[in-house]
Formats: sequence, structure tokens, C-alpha cells
Amino acid sequence: MTRLKGLFTEQGQSPWLDDLKREWLRNGRLEQWIARGVRGITSNPTTFQKAVEGSTLYDDELQALVGEGASTPDIYWTLVVNDVERALDLFLPLHHASGGEDGFVSLELAPSLAHDTAGTIAEARRFHQAIGAPNLYVKIPATEEGVPAIQQMVAEGRNINITLLFSLERYEQVIEAYLAGLDAHEGDLSRVRSVASFFVSRVDTEVDKRLEKIGSPEALGLRGQAASAQAKLAYQLFTQKFSGPRWNALRERGAHPQRPLWASTSTKNPAYPDTKYVDPLIGPMTVNTMPEETLAAFEDHGRLDRTIERDLDAAGIALVRLSVLGVDMKEVGRKLEEEGVEKFARSFDDLLARLDARAAAMRPRAPPMG
Repeated sequence: MTRLKGLFTEQGQSPWLDDLKREWLRNGRLEQWIARGVRGITSNPTTFQKAVEGSTLYDDELQALVGEGASTPDIYWTLVVNDVERALDLFLPLHHASGGEDGFVSLELAPSLAHDTAGTIAEARRFHQAIGAPNLYVKIPATEEGVPAIQQMVAEGRNINITLLFSLERYEQVIEAYLAGLDAHEGDLSRVRSVASFFVSRVDTEVDKRLEKIGSPEALGLRGQAASAQAKLAYQLFTQKFSGPRWNALRERGAHPQRPLWASTSTKNPAYPDTKYVDPLIGPMTVNTMPEETLAAFEDHGRLDRTIERDLDAAGIALVRLSVLGVDMKEVGRKLEEEGVEKFARSFDDLLARLDARAAAMRPRAPPMG
């Protein structure tokens, strides 16, 4: 029994891997992580950019696509979908064994669609139809424009991973979109799954900057507390929303709760413990998606205990104290949402530029004139 397996069997939390590399699909590393307890995988333009840079494993496929005259965006999506489909096959046995709860692989839409409701709906639908795997999550950002797209996709019975969640207010909107989508779905609700990816460490990074600018002893003493405190209150919101008459009626139709997924759980500040965003957020019906280094750290010395509902009073007090000091968590959430979209857009554009340069180098040069 590994600690990662214990997260699920003892505490009801599913550890996922926040990265996808073709190298891992070829050398068996992903299968090794599955055997150690990893129950799903997420990826985004930033992680894929890192996977492609410096790798020669994409060259043969890239050369073939260039020879077919494929555009750079088409090359990107072909490479990404091929990796996702291989990962989907590896996780499919776990997906079936878990009754459809785990074994998911997430595919991120183009960042340019983050503020395009109609475009998001069309692309999410297209990828679900084209790939056709029961364990595929299409990721939709929790922007103002993304929320109605989430509701529409759920109403169509499609599995969605809501990403870039940074505030309790937006999280409540996302839960409502999921419930409204379930209300509208006329098919089998037991086949609809969703996770809401609540980002954690980036919150501390932003809040700590503001506290250091304030500089008072009280402010400095609150560093490193905002992210876990907000996540704990998000879990309380989850338990409240997925109970009561409305939820009971949906559950009788076969509906499943939209599980909170803790994302951005690597420790950005080296002064903090490497499992800072794992140990205090363990609880049933949750997911924690971790980069490989954080998975390894938790496996080595993580705290295997139900902690998500511990110190709730302290979490609420911490957020009140932040507000008194002038740290507006709603504004922090808005800023991080905008930065999250921009960060993925930069990674996406940079990757397309690099792919375009590599493709250009592979195209045959025209003979000189004359």
C-alpha cells in the first residue's frame, strides 16, 4: 500500500498527475504512476509546451504532418490529441473499475476561447464527438463567458473539467451551472461527470505579495494561509450545495456530485513545505492533481489524514483578517483568473511559434531560380 493509494482507499481523495509527456507514454513511466496510485491526469498548454520543447519524440509525426501540408494549429492539435488518446487507453481499465469516477484524462481548449461562449461550446462538443472516449474531460475555464458554456455542455451530458477557479464567488456560479445543466439534461444523469479545478498555490503567491507590501507584523504573520483557508471554505460550499432537496432529486435520477479538484498544488515558495497544498486538503469526494515532484514528495513523507474539515474556524478568521487588512479576495480571484488565461495564451502562442519554426525547417526548400 502506497501513500497515494491510501489517499483514495482510506480518505476518498483521488490523486491525479498534472502533466502529460510522450516520453512517459513510451517508457512506461505513466503506467508506473498508475500502479502506484495515480487515478487520472490533467494537462494544459504550459505543460504540453514543456513536454514538446527539447523532445525528439514528436519529430516523425511532425515530419509526416508537414508532408501532408497541415497547418501549424492542426499540427498542434494532432500531436496533443494523439498523446491524450494514448493516455485515455492507459486509464480506461481504471475508469471502468472505478464505476466511471476516475481514470479521466483532461484536454484543454485553445486559450483564445476563454471569453468566447459559443466558440467554447462548439469546440468542446467537437472534441467530445471526435475522440469519443468515456474517460475524456474537456477543460473549460471558469471565466464569466465560460460559465454558460459549462451549463450547456452538462445539459448535453458531456464530461467537463472546469479550470482556472480562484474565488469562492466564481465557484458558486460554477456549481450552479453544473446543477442547472443536470436539471436540463434529458438523458442518463449517471453518465455525466465533472470536476471543478480550484487553484491553490497561486492564491498564496498573489496574497503574500500584497501582505509583504503592507509589511505590518500582522500582515506578515498571515503569509501562506490564504490558499488553504479558501480551499477549505470551498469544500464547505461543496458539501452545502450537494445536499438538500434540489440535489436529492438529481441524485435520485442518478446524478453524481461535481468533485472539487485542487489544482496548482506544487509549492511555489521554497520556504514552504513541498506538500503544503496536499496535506491540509485531504478529504472524501475530492481530487488533488499534482506535478510529478509533488506526487513523489507526498509518497515519501506526506500526511495521510482527513484534514479538509480541520481548523475551519481558523480558516474563516484568516480570510476575515485579510479583508480587514485590505486584501480583497474577490479582486485577487479576478486578477488570477485574468493572469491564468494570459499565461496559457502565451504558452500556447509560444508553442505554436516553435512548432511553426520546426515545421519550416522540415519543409523542402525550393530550388534556386535560374
